[in-house]
Amino acid sequence: MDLNSLTISDLREKLTAGETTSVELTRAFLARIKATDERVNAFITVCETEALAAAAAADQRIAAGHAAALTGIPLAVKDIFNTLDVRTTCGSKILANYVSPYDATAITKLREQGAVIIGKLNMDEFAMGSSNENSAAGSVKNPWDLQRVPGGSSGGSAAAIAAGQALATLGTDTGGSIRQPASHCGVVGLKPTYGRVSRYGVIAYASSLDQVGPLARNVEDCATLLGVVAGYDPADSTSVDTPVPDYLANLKKGIKGKRIGLPQEYFIEGLDADVKSAVDAAIETYQSLGAEMVEVSLPHTDYAVACYYLIATAEASSNLARYDGVRFGVRKDNGEGLIGMYQQTRAAGFGAEVKRRIMLGTYALSSGYYDAYYLKAQKVRTLIRQDFLDAFEQVDLLLTPVAPTPAFKLGEKVDDPLQMYLSDIFTIPTNLAGTCALSLPCGTSSEGLPIGLQLIGKPFAEAEILQAAWAFENATGFGGQLAEL
Repeated sequence: MDLNSLTISDLREKLTAGETTSVELTRAFLARIKATDERVNAFITVCETEALAAAAAADQRIAAGHAAALTGIPLAVKDIFNTLDVRTTCGSKILANYVSPYDATAITKLREQGAVIIGKLNMDEFAMGSSNENSAAGSVKNPWDLQRVPGGSSGGSAAAIAAGQALATLGTDTGGSIRQPASHCGVVGLKPTYGRVSRYGVIAYASSLDQVGPLARNVEDCATLLGVVAGYDPADSTSVDTPVPDYLANLKKGIKGKRIGLPQEYFIEGLDADVKSAVDAAIETYQSLGAEMVEVSLPHTDYAVACYYLIATAEASSNLARYDGVRFGVRKDNGEGLIGMYQQTRAAGFGAEVKRRIMLGTYALSSGYYDAYYLKAQKVRTLIRQDFLDAFEQVDLLLTPVAPTPAFKLGEKVDDPLQMYLSDIFTIPTNLAGTCALSLPCGTSSEGLPIGLQLIGKPFAEAEILQAAWAFENATGFGGQLAEL
């Protein structure tokens, strides 16, 4: 029995029936990491000792009949979540040896379930990137083609699943950082509505855009993980106090009679032919399942990338000011005084992309430019959000591509930041609007690379997009495949 190829629901049954143990399961995934991660580079830290101890405790809990949904299940988390007693680097030299004194709320919820956290996953530094080439720990490789990117910034979170190194993972999504890697690696990834999952203990990039979400091998596992981490948290001032539905309860009800919107601005010239073909086939599948397709318009889409890179960089400039070498993280000081220490620490600690975004954001917030750039971007953001709300007056959900192309080659776009930023053109608008969106596999390119489909839901309609995603997955058989390494 290949434990690495099963799903959370499969393994929960086997654990409950005594057909395997969490320790056996954890050893299988640790062995897979040892066998493959030299090539994939999905992990920054592997927590072997801690994971085996957690697995042993989970086995006791299962034997006592107290198992929860994730008890004994090996998971991994993006290295942006603070974890007690395990370092949190955020993919940056400036936090190379930082160990948090507390767990992020999402981590606490996993531990309360008895989940086994087997490691911390590689990522673009401070979640800034679309390819996972900006990490101080080196680039993550796409398990489907080791010469290609896995997507970013949660590249390790998607690649680890595709490589059979973890059953499911947690990532964060600021402008597509869960959905784009999910698309490129052939897994399911969901960005919940802003405020649905606590951000407490998550290292901030852009606080009004960041969102925690699950990645998994299939839709059901994604729904299971979301159900565990979602919910109100008084420690997070942006958390919304609204009930969390049972995401599994109506998952398999089908979508007959649902109205699905096709935003004309997302089906544009320049869309890769393989992506267009896969998405067109997905539209036909939904029609065969009884859904009605409706053309809609999101007229301010063209402004989304520019709007995002003003707001996100401005917030990054503010959030990253705390990394000064004084209180935590790396310090470089050759005795040239306080300002000299700041300059040396940041020059040595931050990578090129982080420096670029800090400088862009600082400029946008500077005296004389705030109104022209940051304030105007916030006004445009309101228009983009209203586009979505207007569209949802006509339809139940939206269907779009996730990315303009399948995974591109390592190094292909690193010297052209604008082309790199345009990789997120279809994912950024939902972060600006604060609504929920999901990526799921819908086909492969002529070169055998995964292609993802994006479903966008109304605010707090995660249950509806999961239901639509499950209907497609069940009808087509896409999802759940591991890359051959």
